[in-house]
Amino acid sequence: MEGNKKMQFWSIVLLTINSIIGTGIFLSPGSVAKLSGSLAPWIYLCAAVFAAVLAITFASAAKYVTKNGAGYAYAKAAFGENVGLYVGITRFVAASIAWGVMATGVVKTTLSIFNIDSGNAVNITIGFLVLMAILLIINLVGTQVLTFISDLSTLGKLAALGITIIAGVVILVKTGQNHIAEIDLLKDAAGEKLVPALTTTGFVTAVIAAFYAFTGFESVASGASDMENPEKNLPRAIPLAIGIIAAIYFGIVLVSMFIDPVSLVTSKEVVVLASVFKNKIISNIIIYGALVSMFGINVAASFHTPRVFEAMAREKQVPTYFDKRTKSGLPMRAFFVTAALAIIIPMAFNYNMMGIMIISSISRFVQFIIVPLGVISFFYGKNKEEVLNANKNYITDVVFSVLSLILTIFLLVKFNWIAQFSLKNDMGEQMTNWYAVSAMIIGYIILPALLFIYKKNKD
Repeated sequence: MEGNKKMQFWSIVLLTINSIIGTGIFLSPGSVAKLSGSLAPWIYLCAAVFAAVLAITFASAAKYVTKNGAGYAYAKAAFGENVGLYVGITRFVAASIAWGVMATGVVKTTLSIFNIDSGNAVNITIGFLVLMAILLIINLVGTQVLTFISDLSTLGKLAALGITIIAGVVILVKTGQNHIAEIDLLKDAAGEKLVPALTTTGFVTAVIAAFYAFTGFESVASGASDMENPEKNLPRAIPLAIGIIAAIYFGIVLVSMFIDPVSLVTSKEVVVLASVFKNKIISNIIIYGALVSMFGINVAASFHTPRVFEAMAREKQVPTYFDKRTKSGLPMRAFFVTAALAIIIPMAFNYNMMGIMIISSISRFVQFIIVPLGVISFFYGKNKEEVLNANKNYITDVVFSVLSLILTIFLLVKFNWIAQFSLKNDMGEQMTNWYAVSAMIIGYIILPALLFIYKKNKD
C-alpha cells in the first residue's frame, strides 16, 4: 500500500542532513577557530572524515539488525543483555547531554536578544526552567505542534546557513579582501598568542569540537526497518549526506574567516557566526534563524530522548515505573528524569558552551567503540542474538569497523582530559571541576551500576 511505502535513497539522504545540521555549526566555529586558527575550515573536513567512517560502520550494523534503537539494539544483538544495558543507559545520558547543549544555546541566545546578561548562571538556570516548562506544555498538547515546530526549525536553519554563505560570498567579491591570516597573529592582554601553535592534542581537541556539528548520524539508522533496502542504501546515503554537510560547513567557516576571523575568536555572542557580519540585518537573520533551529531541535529532543529511557523501562531494564504515559501520550516520569539530566550536566560545566559540546561528543564514544566491534562480530557470526542474514561486505563490515576503532581510540588517547575537567579560579590557577567529574561518574559508572544491580535482583 502507498501509506506503507518505505523511504527511498534520496529520502534517507535528506533525513540524514536534517538529523545532523542543528546547533553545532552555529555554536562551534568560534571554539574550533580558537583551537586551530586559520586551519579551522580543514579541521571541519577532518571531523567529517571521522563522522563518515563511523557512519558507514553504523549503516553496516543496520543491515544485520533492523530493530529500532540503533546503538542499543546493535550492542544487545552482538554482545547480549549486559552490554546492551550499558550502551542503552549511556546512550540515554549522551542524548540528555546533547539536549542540555541545545537548551543552553537557546537560553543564552534568547537572553542576549533581550539584552539580559547571558553569562550569569542564575539567569541561565531560570531560563532553563522556563524552557523546560514550555517544552513540557508542547509535549502535552500533542504531535501536531511538534511536527509544525520541527518543519519550521528546518526552514530556519537552512535559511540562516544559506544567507550566511551568500552574504559572505557577496562581501568577498565586493571587497576582494582576505583576513584569514589575522587570526594567527592575535595576542591576549599579556602579549601571548591567543591561538596557540597546533599540537597533536590541540588538533584532536579541535576535531572533537568540530565533530559535534556532525553528530546525529548515529541515530539515522534507528528507523532502518522503514527504509527501502537499508543494507544497500544506508551505506551510500549517510556518507553522501555527510559529504554535502561537510561542503556547507567548510564554505561557511572559510567565508567567515576570510571576512572577520578575529570576531569568531573574540566574540562573546552565543551565535558566533552572526558576529562576523557588521550588517545588522544579516546578523539578525542569522541569530533568529539559529534560534528557530535550536528551539525546534529542543522540541525534537524533548520528544525523542525521554522515550529512550521509556523504551528501556518497557524492556524491564530500568524500573517499569518509568513506562507510564499521560492520556496525551507523554511519558511524564521519563521526561522529568531526562530534563533533570539535561539541566544538571550544563550546570556542572558552568554553562560553558565549548566544554559541554566537547563532552557531548565524547559521551557518544561508548557507542563508537562497541558498535564497530559488534559489526565485526556480525560479519564473523559471533553474535549473541540472532541477526538478519544480510549480504556481508568485508570492506564496509570489517575494514571500516577497524578504521572506526583506530580513529576513536586515537582521539580518546590524545584528548586533553585534564583541561576539560578543570576550571580557573580567581587567581587564574587551574582547579579540578569536581561538579563536572561527579556528573560524568554518576552518568557512566554509578547509574549503570545501579541498573545492573536492579536487573540482577529482578532476575
